[in-house]
Amino acid sequence: MTAPLLNIVDLVVEYPGKGFRAAPFRALKGVSLDIRPGETMGLVGESGSGKTTLGRAVLGLAPVSGGAVTYDGKDISHLHHRARRRLASEIQVVFQDPYSSLNPSMTIAEILAEPLTIAGVAPAEAKRRVKDLLDRVGLPDSASDRLAREFSGGQRQRVAIARALALDPRLIVCDEPVSALDLSTQARVLDLFIEIQERTGVAYLFITHDLAVVRHISHQVAVMYHGEIVETGPADRVTTDPVHPYTQKLLMAAPLPDPDRQAARRRERAALLGR
Repeated sequence: MTAPLLNIVDLVVEYPGKGFRAAPFRALKGVSLDIRPGETMGLVGESGSGKTTLGRAVLGLAPVSGGAVTYDGKDISHLHHRARRRLASEIQVVFQDPYSSLNPSMTIAEILAEPLTIAGVAPAEAKRRVKDLLDRVGLPDSASDRLAREFSGGQRQRVAIARALALDPRLIVCDEPVSALDLSTQARVLDLFIEIQERTGVAYLFITHDLAVVRHISHQVAVMYHGEIVETGPADRVTTDPVHPYTQKLLMAAPLPDPDRQAARRRERAALLGR
């Protein structure tokens, strides 16, 4: 079996308590999970369960109080700023809100060229790669000279995905990337994530509150509740025959559409990973 690309072991994240002598708030309580190359790990749970904190810890945006986050065999739990910036070429993020995650004063070409320029890519090469990025997410060349506000929510999220792909990362943290979109747009963006993964081999940590969403896109699923992972396993099993009562509750809130088709799709994607 392929070695994990991302390995999280007994991860603890604590924040200072509110008020004089208040005890620290423990947002994550010994969380462990693996993500392998080319795999999607769906991380699902209600608001406040700790799932976004886990994503932030992977990105270096939340304090690691215990345990370890290892990427490609290297501990990245406490990287200093310069090392974290170097790692940005391999670990990227797509945020929830496509409206606030893009600079409203920059054209799409400028937004997509910015990470390339910071990485030292020559202007002519950056221009070529911007065109390629737009093509990869299904946007026309004419989009490059327009501002983000001129696009729909789904189109803006495509731009955000293109920006995340600019440096050819091996892992993308997707933090509720479709929750602000309508259902039909959600489906198109999820299919885009799948298409990009099948073409590039990128791995996803896909964070959501919606079990139906992780069912659509994930190979493996981890369920979070009160800062702990209460259930993990293949997406087919966890999203159709969960063991933990909390996961069963999530399943009742997300009816399964066409289970045979969804299961067949999961098997096809697992076969591509050699599972």
